Amino acid sequence: MEKLPKIALPFVILIVALIILISKSAITIGSGEAGVLYKTFGGGVVTDEPPLGEGFHVVAPWNKVFVYEVRQQEIYERMNVLSSNGLDIKLEASAWFQPQYENLGKLHKEKSEMYKERILLPAIRSAARSVVGRYTPEQLYSSKRDAIQKEIFEETKSIVDDQYIQLNEILVRDVALPPSIKDAIERKLKQEQESLEYEFRLVTAQKEAQKQIIEAQGKADANKILSESLNDKILQDKGIEATVKLSESANAKVIVIGSGDSGLPIILGNQ
Repeated sequence: MEKLPKIALPFVILIVALIILISKSAITIGSGEAGVLYKTFGGGVVTDEPPLGEGFHVVAPWNKVFVYEVRQQEIYERMNVLSSNGLDIKLEASAWFQPQYENLGKLHKEKSEMYKERILLPAIRSAARSVVGRYTPEQLYSSKRDAIQKEIFEETKSIVDDQYIQLNEILVRDVALPPSIKDAIERKLKQEQESLEYEFRLVTAQKEAQKQIIEAQGKADANKILSESLNDKILQDKGIEATVKLSESANAKVIVIGSGDSGLPIILGNQ
């Protein structure tokens, strides 16, 4: 009985060693993540094999695993850039991105876990300064926001595609001009709008006047044609037709045939 603790002690030590070994060898990759394996005695970062996917993995205790988020992420940046005429413009933009899954090992080896700060953000700043520098403050303020956003995306993408980063979208959140420039542009835009409204009213008035002239000319032509087509015989026929209709009416009246001007009937009512 006295020897039992001495015999059990090695087993306890063995169990503890196994627990420590397993804890250092086991790793769980979470959802939306991937792991880059570093072999201490086998050439360092593994770049010729796929990264470790989601789930439980067992690695040698002397190796390391660097975990990266591989789903889409967003990074936000505020920067000062210059317009084409040298004015200071404040630009706010964000980027949707993710590391290239198949090149995750190369990204870790060549760019490190700081790839956003070392590669992505400098690329966005460079592209933004290049693109904004091609436009005037008026264009930046009014009609060129979508074009600027697209150009910044294309220039940034051309930089980071070779850096194992997948750029999905660039969103320009805000373009802020100096207050004095902004006020001047707004006054100019307001004046242009008022001028356009005045021109619209003027054109509308001119079209309405032309319409009235055409209608009046049409009526005059119709009256002229009607006047030229009328003669005594037609008037007499019309008078006879009217007399027949009136004679059929229930109201009392006296009709004197041929007593009016040009031989037309005279109608005398009961009043």
